[in-house]
Amino acid sequence: MSRIDESKDFIPVRIAVLTVSDTRSLAEDRSGDTLVGRIEGAGHTLVDRKIIRDERAEIAAQLRAWCASDTVDVIISTGGTGLTGRDVTVEAHRDVYEKEIEAFGTVFTMVSMQKIGTSAVQSRATGGVALGTYLFALPGSTGACKDAWDEILKWQLDYRHKPCNFVEIMPRLDEHLRRK
Repeated sequence: MSRIDESKDFIPVRIAVLTVSDTRSLAEDRSGDTLVGRIEGAGHTLVDRKIIRDERAEIAAQLRAWCASDTVDVIISTGGTGLTGRDVTVEAHRDVYEKEIEAFGTVFTMVSMQKIGTSAVQSRATGGVALGTYLFALPGSTGACKDAWDEILKWQLDYRHKPCNFVEIMPRLDEHLRRK
């Protein structure tokens, strides 16, 4: 159940979008376009957008660069979460994570089951945290991007969402890195 506390002010977060594909260009990136439209439509800020080939080291390097940036709060990638040999986005994300958000994949599967039935079992959507930045890996289909945003991320990236949300704990994500 999603509830918005209208007495709180909306806090926009700064989001980078990464499309993982060996074949797409920005002009053909419908899933990236879907995410950008929803991010901006919700009032958040798109700070960067890139397309990278299905290469684990390249994906992880881009994720690390954005995590190290002071201008990125959230990274959403699309593509490369399937089961084929070239699908390495999940592994690249896990190379970067300090903590995995296991329930993100579970909730995404629950949402997907309502839309595509047992085919949802083929998705390896994942979420995690590194250097105080949230990272989410979504499948490459526009439907999966819509479902992840509309049913999960839209709510969890809204500071007004009750009973809790990702934004309210953002200041504490990197507390283990600060001197005590």
